[in-house]
Amino acid sequence: MLKDNIGRSFRVLRVSLLDTCNFACTYCVCEDKPAAKGAEETILSVSELIGLIARLHQVLHLHTVRLTGGEPLLYPELPTLIAGIRSLGIRNIKMTTNGFLLARRVGELKRAGLQSINVSLDALDEGRFFRVTKRTGVARVVEGLLAAKHAGLEVKINTVVMRGENDGEVLPLLDFAFRQGLTIRLLELMSMGHLYGNMDERFFPKAAMLATIAGRYRIRELAKRPGDTATYWATACGHSFGIIANESQPFCADCNRLRLDTKGNIYGCLSSNTPIPIVGIATQRGLEASLYAALEQKQLKFSGSELSMLTIGG
Repeated sequence: MLKDNIGRSFRVLRVSLLDTCNFACTYCVCEDKPAAKGAEETILSVSELIGLIARLHQVLHLHTVRLTGGEPLLYPELPTLIAGIRSLGIRNIKMTTNGFLLARRVGELKRAGLQSINVSLDALDEGRFFRVTKRTGVARVVEGLLAAKHAGLEVKINTVVMRGENDGEVLPLLDFAFRQGLTIRLLELMSMGHLYGNMDERFFPKAAMLATIAGRYRIRELAKRPGDTATYWATACGHSFGIIANESQPFCADCNRLRLDTKGNIYGCLSSNTPIPIVGIATQRGLEASLYAALEQKQLKFSGSELSMLTIGG
């Protein structure tokens, strides 16, 4: 197994299927503009993606593939891609989505082999939802995540908490998740894209999240699982929630994730601005050299990046 000098390897592959989205979330992009015409021509085809994933799996013995974007539900032939990944012997196939198009797709995605889904839900209040996403339609997102739950998928809610935008939604979203029996993770804002070096006024730290929650619930911290991005807390009434605190509690030391972007480049770290192309590498030795280069990109603390989440995959 490929490992760096502190024992980190790649067991999880995050695949950015396309760099377009039907939302314009303020923590991802700085302006709301339509995708350029012809953008769909820049994405890798199903056969190209399966070929790259197969080669990576042969070297890395991947445990998990997570499909991201942009918005992965906009990718053509998504069920075919999922089935193709499953045919490689990878059973743990997950997806991260904004959920807007999810309700009508759940059945076919589950039949194709999808096991787990993370749905971004940053507010239940329509006004705050619009403030973050620049779209209306929170009811459609809720419908999608509940449809995924009823279909038997493992469902998690992801909420990026920002001061002055949706920090008032922490308790409503927590209560909603508890009522529905869903896992929720609250995320600190990350210094990426247009927020690189410019996020202080909107940053809502883990300590503030915990103080808000402790005003209603008695909570205790649980042991962090190796390789997990979230630390979980349990409430006295038997519920749990996670916090992904990239700034306050870095989790780089045991990171096991590799990223593949829409052009066939890999990144060993979310904060790396340097793509490592693997399309066209013919030999396993060449691929291993690229993977070692990606391992060298890993850091001990996230330093931020000028790349947008839309580019490198959320």
